[in-house]
Amino acid sequence: MKLLILNGPNLNMLGMRDKDHYGTLTLEEIERIVRFKYPDEVFEFFQSNHEGELIDKIQGAASSSFDALIINPGGYAHTSVAIKDALTECKIPKVEVHLSNLSGRDDYRQVLLTASSCTGYVSGFKEKGYLAAVYLIREILGK
Repeated sequence: MKLLILNGPNLNMLGMRDKDHYGTLTLEEIERIVRFKYPDEVFEFFQSNHEGELIDKIQGAASSSFDALIINPGGYAHTSVAIKDALTECKIPKVEVHLSNLSGRDDYRQVLLTASSCTGYVSGFKEKGYLAAVYLIREILGK
């Protein structure tokens, strides 16, 4: 199975950001954990602080032979109609991941524009959310 894992703005700062919300691991450490836990899967990881680059990756996912997509859109989850539209048009299974428990955060974080364009979402389990997302994708695809 070939999975694209996208990470949005400020996730390049993991390990330095608010550790209570985002955990202590860097994005690179999370990538290593995912690869270690699922050694038989093929992963492409991509992080960008730029909306258009994330949209380009989403739009190319199905035509690039990816079986599924996992996305942590960061703050774009609450603001980006353009990413939502790209996710809607991407016809492969998609799981959205949020490291922090959004239901316990600011009111504006309660609105997720992008999640409704995904098969589902995981929130509040820090780096374990990525592992849960891979597990869920495997279940969806019958792997």
